[in-house]
Amino acid sequence: MSDGPTEFDPEKFEDKYVYYFEELEAAYSRAYQQLHGEYDSRVLKAIDRQVLAESEPFYEASAEPRSADETSGKSSGADHGEFRVELPDDVEQRVGAVSDHEQFDEALTALVDGIERELRRTFGFDED
Repeated sequence: MSDGPTEFDPEKFEDKYVYYFEELEAAYSRAYQQLHGEYDSRVLKAIDRQVLAESEPFYEASAEPRSADETSGKSSGADHGEFRVELPDDVEQRVGAVSDHEQFDEALTALVDGIERELRRTFGFDED
């Protein structure tokens, strides 16, 4: 896998584990690593193993193009829709007592936000 953005095809993302497995795995891993040392490792590990392992990333295309290039039919994944990570319904039950930890909610939000940010970066959606 290269260091540059991966070419993105919204239709292929419907079969994301076939076409983009390595990119998804790397995005999850980078988001986790960025928080290592900022939160209690027990909290991060519980979220990673019990919640994120059962999460599902989705891509939602934006309703309207953002530039003239996009209306001309050029496809570089540039409709710049949004990635979101859907968590299982029973998050607290999955992690047990760890859900009572003072860092749990903040760490969970930070991990999900980090994954979504890493997916945007991986597929070249960030305009930095």
